[in-house]
Amino acid sequence: MSIKGLRVAFLGAGNMGEALIKGLTQTGLVPAGSITAADPRADHLGQIAKRYGIRAVTDNSALVSGADVIILAVKPQIMAAVLKEVASAVDEGKLLISIAAGVATRKLRDQLGKPARLIRVMPNTPALVLEGVTAIARAEGLLPGDLEIAQEIFTAVGRVVVLEESAMDAVTGLSGSGPAYVAIAIEALADGGVKMGLDRATAMLLAAQTVLGSARLILETGVHPGQLKDMVSSPGGTTIAGIAALEDGGLRRVLMQAVERATLRSRELGAS
Repeated sequence: MSIKGLRVAFLGAGNMGEALIKGLTQTGLVPAGSITAADPRADHLGQIAKRYGIRAVTDNSALVSGADVIILAVKPQIMAAVLKEVASAVDEGKLLISIAAGVATRKLRDQLGKPARLIRVMPNTPALVLEGVTAIARAEGLLPGDLEIAQEIFTAVGRVVVLEESAMDAVTGLSGSGPAYVAIAIEALADGGVKMGLDRATAMLLAAQTVLGSARLILETGVHPGQLKDMVSSPGGTTIAGIAALEDGGLRRVLMQAVERATLRSRELGAS
C-alpha cells in the first residue's frame, strides 16, 4: 500500500507540520491538492496554504472527515481536547499518525475514546531542511501497509527507523533532543575559533560545515566514528591534543548523561 492517491490532513501546521507538508509536496509524493491543514493561528495557516498550495480549513472534524491519513501535529498538552473534538469523524478507514512527544498509543486511544488505526512517530527538527530522522513505533490494530504509508511520509523529510514502542523514550532522548546537543557543540566550536582569532561568521561556518560533513561521511561510507577519529589523529599532532582536552572534560560521559536524562524525562511526561 502507498500514500499515493490518498488524501492527507494535518491537525496542526507548526514547524513539524510544515516540514512534512514541504517534504510531501516538493518530492511529489502527495500533490498539494490532496493535502489539507488546520491550525488555530489563522494568519499562519493562510501563509502555509499560500506557500505550498494546499487547502486550509478551520473545522477540525471536517478536516478529518475528508482525509484518509491524518497527521496529529498538535502539542501533547492539547491532544486530548483535539481528539475528543474529532472522535466522531474517525472511523476504521482512517489512519492516524501522531508526532506528539511522549504520548503512548494506548493513551491516544483512550483520549480518542474508540479503537483506531494509530501510529506513533518521533521526528526531529532537521526535518525542516529535509534531513531529519524519524522513529516509527510498531503498533497493534493496523492494516497491512499502514507502517509502509508512515515510512513513505517521513522518508520525504529524511531517514526512518521502525522500532518497538518501548524504545520511543530513548529515541526522544537521543534524536528528538539531539539537535539541541549538536547545536551547543557547534556553538562551542565556533566560540573556540573566535577565542583563537577567527571572526564569528567564519568560525560558525567552519564549525557547522565540519559537523555536517563529518556526519555525512559516517552515514555514506559506514565508517565507525572511532575510525574517523583515528584518520584525523596523527601521532603527537594537533587533533590528539584537542581530543585529550575533550577527554579531560568528560565529553563522552556528559553526552551519554544528556541522552539518559532526556529519556527519563520523556518517561515522566508520558506517565503524567
